Amino acid sequence: MKHISRTVLLALGCLALFSACTKNFDDINTNPNAPTAVNSGLLLPQIQRDMMGSVLGETWGIGNIVIQHAAKNQFVNEDRYLWGELNSIWNNVYDNMRDVNNIIIQSEANGENNYKGVALVMKSWMFSLATDCYGDIPYSQAIQAKEGQNYPAYDAQEQVYNGILADLKEASELLGTSSEVIAGDVVFGGNVSKWKKLANSLRVRALLRISRKRDVSADLKAIIDNPASYPVFESVADNAVYTFKSTSPDQFPLYSSRIGSFNEFRASKTLLDTLKSLGDPRMPIFFRPTPATESGVEPEYAGIPNGLNDVDALQYNGGPQFQSRIGSLFYEESITAQGLTIAKGVIMTYAELEFLLAEAAEKGLISGDAKTFYENGVNASFAFYGLSTPVDYLTRLETTYAGSQQEKLSKIGFQKWVSLYFQGLEAWFDWRRTGIPALQPGASNQNNDKIPVRFRYPIIEQSLNSASYNQAIQRQGPDDLNSKMWHLN
Repeated sequence: MKHISRTVLLALGCLALFSACTKNFDDINTNPNAPTAVNSGLLLPQIQRDMMGSVLGETWGIGNIVIQHAAKNQFVNEDRYLWGELNSIWNNVYDNMRDVNNIIIQSEANGENNYKGVALVMKSWMFSLATDCYGDIPYSQAIQAKEGQNYPAYDAQEQVYNGILADLKEASELLGTSSEVIAGDVVFGGNVSKWKKLANSLRVRALLRISRKRDVSADLKAIIDNPASYPVFESVADNAVYTFKSTSPDQFPLYSSRIGSFNEFRASKTLLDTLKSLGDPRMPIFFRPTPATESGVEPEYAGIPNGLNDVDALQYNGGPQFQSRIGSLFYEESITAQGLTIAKGVIMTYAELEFLLAEAAEKGLISGDAKTFYENGVNASFAFYGLSTPVDYLTRLETTYAGSQQEKLSKIGFQKWVSLYFQGLEAWFDWRRTGIPALQPGASNQNNDKIPVRFRYPIIEQSLNSASYNQAIQRQGPDDLNSKMWHLN
């Protein structure tokens, strides 16, 4: 009994000691210097940087190629439409959307309408990238793991666009209705009026994107006819761009690439030949003379066709010495003062907006002079690169705003295609809708002579969210490069 009593006493003592040790466990193990929440001004720049890096990466590796702004002379799988997983947009949208949601939650709690407006614009742009790359995506149930939603449903693209348009309208109406200063904004430096213009300019883009499926004229007119409430971009000063720094770690992403990797990308014959025929001064910004003539008295420019096999691509026109490389302002000069005026990440520009308005006016969706919008777009594209439009450029047969409606729309689409050079995936997104210019599949393509119209879903979705993934496939079509998403059907 004595032995048992001692054991019991020892056990009780241990329990008492344990209780004493754990009584203040949370207090003892909580670091008073570690933040439990991060304010919006610290969250915003990382979101913007991550997304811009992701967009530029996919643009360089796929976007410039598929839209025939650039071509490859080595490791040509991308140019022949042998695309593997392309997950950067998907991963960065959903990884960063959590912090976008945190900004929205914090701004609502603090009555910070300006921050909420900016967050809604970022949310809309990010989800538009995801849906335009993949089609149906997790949207209404996304970023709800804390609420127990670990297997979010894929929303139909139509519903995603309804949400995007609603959020952009709300953002426009919120911005400027509170007094907090927006810190950490590396796009507009906290300029609320420019964020408001971006919200409405993105609405115009989104409405034109779905215009094959829906009559968008009333919605467009509600914006364009009411500039006091819904202002849009008015000049190149309103361009929504990410300006990189001259020092690490925020340099232009291509600056740290290996020269060999950079030089695998060459001028596409499709774009270069057209610019050359027009004597377009953007050509020497986009591309360099061939290495063999770059230092000579008479430099020559020569592109290569898209979609050649490895041997033909490398040997085309006599080899790499006779194939134009991508312009230096997108590589070694991208960190100089001059380069920083050009090598930027782009969300949207004034030039793009004016081309969208030209199309809308030409189709009778809005009032206004389509010719003026068109010429504003051309002039703004040249201005983006610090150039003036050549005096006779807009009076030439190929570029003057004249002809049948289809001829006018073709000129709008062509100039927009040129202006969107290395400005995200927008050139591809827009070409899928308009078919302008009339691109031909790469010569030795491996996609049954079809230019791809979407990315495949990440493979991990098939195992971790298979039920939702399969529902999306049943609704949208096979998970391949050729299944047209809702707004393209």
